[in-house]
This record gives sequence, C-alpha cells and structure tokens, in this order.
Amino acid sequence: MSYKLGTYKLVNMPKYIFVVGGVMSSVGKGVAAASISKIIQSRGYRVANIKCDMYVNIDAGTIRPAEHGEVFVGVDGVEADQDLGNYERFTDQICTRDNYITTGQIYQEVIRRERNLEYGGEDVEVVPDVPNEIIRRIDVCRQKTKAEVMVIEFGGTVGEFQVLLFLEAARMMKARMPKDVLFVLVSYLLTPKLLGEQKSKPTQYAIRTLNSAGINPDFIMCRANDPASESIKTTISTVCSLPRECIISAPDVESIYDVPVNFEHEGLGATMLKTLGLKERKKNLVDFITLAKKTKSIKKGVKIGVVGKYFNYKSCRDTYISVLESINHAAWINNVKADIIWLDSEEYETNPAKLKELSGLDGVVVPGGFGARGVEGIISAIKYVREKNIPFLGLCYGLQLATVEFARHVCGIKGATSTELDPKAEDQVIHTMLDQIEKIQKKDYGATMRLGSYPCVLKKESKSFGLYKTAKISERHRHRYEVNNAYRAQLENKGMLMAGTSPDNNLVEIIELPKHPFFIGTQFHPEFQSRPLIGHPLFNGFIKASLSKKARQAR
Repeated sequence: MSYKLGTYKLVNMPKYIFVVGGVMSSVGKGVAAASISKIIQSRGYRVANIKCDMYVNIDAGTIRPAEHGEVFVGVDGVEADQDLGNYERFTDQICTRDNYITTGQIYQEVIRRERNLEYGGEDVEVVPDVPNEIIRRIDVCRQKTKAEVMVIEFGGTVGEFQVLLFLEAARMMKARMPKDVLFVLVSYLLTPKLLGEQKSKPTQYAIRTLNSAGINPDFIMCRANDPASESIKTTISTVCSLPRECIISAPDVESIYDVPVNFEHEGLGATMLKTLGLKERKKNLVDFITLAKKTKSIKKGVKIGVVGKYFNYKSCRDTYISVLESINHAAWINNVKADIIWLDSEEYETNPAKLKELSGLDGVVVPGGFGARGVEGIISAIKYVREKNIPFLGLCYGLQLATVEFARHVCGIKGATSTELDPKAEDQVIHTMLDQIEKIQKKDYGATMRLGSYPCVLKKESKSFGLYKTAKISERHRHRYEVNNAYRAQLENKGMLMAGTSPDNNLVEIIELPKHPFFIGTQFHPEFQSRPLIGHPLFNGFIKASLSKKARQAR
C-alpha cells in the first residue's frame, strides 16, 4: 500500500510529545501529560496541550458525566474532556476548542472538505487523509498558542481500534520529523496480591502493540501503587532498548500535584530535553515543590460534604473533579486539608432522618447537574444547611435548587420549582432562558447551552464583592435555565440578595443570604478557574467560613 503524504507541511522548529496509554484506561495519562507540560514550562519553554478523544461525538457535551467524567468548559464555550482542566490547573494556561480533538470532529471536517471539492477531485481515503487532518489540527493549535513544545495526549489505550488513526498521524509526523517527535507510554504495572511483586509482562505487550503501529516509545512511565522496582526498570529497559533513565517510576501519590515533583526526582525534565535536542533555559519547579511540601505538613482538617446524585456510577471523583480540586486548593490556602464526604441526595428522599448527618459537617457544596432524579433530596439538604447556619456553596444547579428551596420555605410559594423539573408547573421560579426555548423544542442539544465566559457585575454590599475584591468579574457557564425575573422582587423582599447579575441586570449570576454565615449560589462554574497555588475567591471564602463554623462548634 502506498500512502499519499499530501502537501501539508510542518515547520521543524517545534517539538511534539505524544502521550499514550497501555494495559488499561484511567491509568493517569492526563496528569502525566499535564506534568510533562509543567516540567518543560518550568525549564523556560512555551508549551501547549491537546487532548485527542477517540469517540465519534463532536465534543463531550452530550456524554453523561457519570459515564465519561466531568465536562470541562473552556472560556470559548468548548465542552471538553476533563483532562483540559488538569492542563489548565498545572500550567495556568487557558484551553480552548483548539486544544481538543475528537474523531467526530475529524470526520466532520474531512467530509465537509470533500463535499466542497477541497481535495481537488481526488479520492478521499481514510489513510492518509484522516491522519493528515489530525496533523493539521495539531499545527493549528501550535500556531495559535505559539508553543515551542506540544504535548498531545491520546485517549484510551494502545491496541484499541479507535486509536489507530491517531497513532498513524503521530507515526507520520515522526517519519517527517524524526528528531522533533517523541512518544511516552504510560502503562500500568500489575501487582498480584498473592504474588506480592510487580509484573511487567502486560506493559511489555503494550510496548509491542505500539511497535506494531510503527512506533517505538521513547519513555515508559510505570504506573503502580508503589514505585517501580529496579528489576522492573531493567526488564522494561531491555525490552524497549531504552536507557534506564527513560524508564520513569510513577507511583500513586497523595496529590496529583506531587506527580511533576516525583518525575523531576526521576530526572525526567533533563532527560526529555536532551532527547528532544533542547537546552535548559532555566530550572524552576519551586512553586509545585513548595506546594508538595506544604500539603504534606498540614495536620488540621475541615469536613466538607458534597451533595449530588451521580454516586452510583463509575466514579463520583471524575464526575466532580474540578469541584473536588477547587475544595482542595481552597483548603490548602487556608492551611487545612479537606475531608470530603460524598452524600447521595436520593438517600435523603427515602430516609429524611439521615439529614442529621449534615450537622457534623463544616460546610456543604451542591455542584452542577441535570434532571429530576434526587432533586428533592438536594432541596431538603439545602433547607437543612440554611436553617442550621452551615456554610453553603451552590454551583449552577446548586443556585437553582437553592432558589427553589428559598421560594418554597421562606417566600411561601409551596409549588415553586424549575421548568426543568416540571414544565407545566404554575410557579417556575427557575425557567428556561429565552434563547433556549426553541433549541429544546427542536432537540438541538449539542453545544447549544449558554457556554463559556460571560461578565458579571457584583453589588458592593455583597459577600462576593468582598471575596473577589472587584465589581466586575468573568466566569464560565454551562446552563439552559435561569432565575425567573418575575419572582425576583418576592425573593429579595424575603431577604435573598441578587449579589451578581449580568451587566444589563437581566440574568441573576449570584445569590446570597446576607444573614447567613455563608450562603452563596452561582449560576456559573467557579471551579473551572481555580488554581492550586491561589485557589478561587469563592471557594477560599467558603472554606474560611467552614473553619469558622468548626471553631464555633468546638467552643
């Protein structure tokens, strides 16, 4: 078979690092890719990350979070894989739709170009036209970000049918630029309980599977519960014909921010730059090293409950990963560790007496979500924390359900609800945004919500203003529903403060209860903009209030 290499050319100046997985999914490729970027960035190079997902979906927006994990929203409204959140948190660089590629996007563009005769009348083939489109999109991101080093992560594992065309794109790039492309295989080392020792054979098979795609890995990251043994490193080094320094131990750690620090202990940065033919401009990972030392030295804790309804699926951690990280960031800023308690709202519907467990918490978060399941349990939990003066932070759906609860039990609107929950209800205190009504009727769901960053104006008497220390902010959104302005006066007359609104005052962005120690709900998702070294103003304030509540109880 002869491949058409096409006319597309890549400049030779940038370097490209491809991160692929072996043995099993969820092995930690995203954190590994983010850590590599952080290390190279700390050496003085401009980096950019790309996540390539194998599914035919155009984006992650229509995938159930409990199935695939959190949908991360970029400033431009892209609904992407949760790994973009790790890229942003590690490198403090903004990701957009240019940093996210799916099989669906690739085929959509190839077919569009074919229909428009952009292939000059030639036959369009899966190879090389699909890989060439992948390469084109990688370089578009490079040009827009002006990155000197691109770190591209492939979802899934080697050997899966879906990843073959992405591997082919990477192989073609390696063939064109042999000195500018390298491959990192993140593979799992099994440790059978009965044997009590690490086994490298599955990783060896993953290496050979990658070889069968025409690719030889340059680095092997050995994921395991414990550090890779010296004998395992020797075995894998021999199998791969790689120097020992290219076999990197990647054990489980307490915090994901320890990962780049551990990689540096293994000498990854210096070895990787040498492999790429790059000189070290500087060496400064002091911020994450300091963070790692700080998190290990903290002894005091704070108990935070997260009330949600996606806990019966694969992983509530992945579903709410940005919320979880934001709580941790804020806890560290306040010199404590967060003990996060996952609370299933459906249990409060079947057993209301269980609500008493909330009294033992220092603070409660209600994150985003969709649909009616478990909602009455969430509303009961919000009522409890409001009446018991337990610090509360509601995010997106959390604001909406807090508004419903307040309307029912404070304003006396017994039938108060949301259009999403009951479209025929009389008192829809939360209703559909006007520009969303037609989209819902047409079942036009993909990438049609209010997405991305929007401005918000804060009232100077609000707690939010005191936390942000500015009247104008910008935060990321993902919703179709909003506070119904027909009920704003009733809500305000009973003590709810519309602390933040859109610049035209038409959309409620933040609600507060001024008489409560800390009761804030946001229509946006502040968790997407939290960073490990500085946290986020609202989460920082929430944890501080939670610590005050803990101190009051101790007295």
